[in-house]
Amino acid sequence: MKVERLMTKDVRTCRPTDSLNEVARAMWERDCGCLPVVADDRTNRVVGMITDRDVCMAAYTTGRRLEEIRVDQVMSRQVLSCLPDDVLSEAEATMRSGRVRRLPVLDDAGQLLGLVSLADIAQEAGREHGVRRREVSDGEVGQTLAEITRPREIGAGS
Repeated sequence: MKVERLMTKDVRTCRPTDSLNEVARAMWERDCGCLPVVADDRTNRVVGMITDRDVCMAAYTTGRRLEEIRVDQVMSRQVLSCLPDDVLSEAEATMRSGRVRRLPVLDDAGQLLGLVSLADIAQEAGREHGVRRREVSDGEVGQTLAEITRPREIGAGS
């Protein structure tokens, strides 16, 4: 199965200059845990990702109000992504190696087309229960989740 079949196409984004308050509001309204950060609305080129955990940790570690913290101060600049024509197992391998739950789906120019999440893949596995020829296996979803949620080694590499 190709990524484009499961990806969410209507993805809310934010800009590097937005405040974390705006990001938190957008996540609440969309019931999502991350937003791709785009350079500007015109090009939709992804320059980072921000998660609900990034927002919480920024508030906790700085002691500042969300209105006072900009996205570019806390966003991840290393963007792991996939292409719409990638098979799901390739996207899952990227999630496992990067220990991320969501991947922006980009075109060849780095512009956002959608977002695919581990939840999307798990829901597809659930829909396929009882189907003779399954495209998404429970075991692979479980393996991906286990790898993503493996506790990090504190102090490793420092």
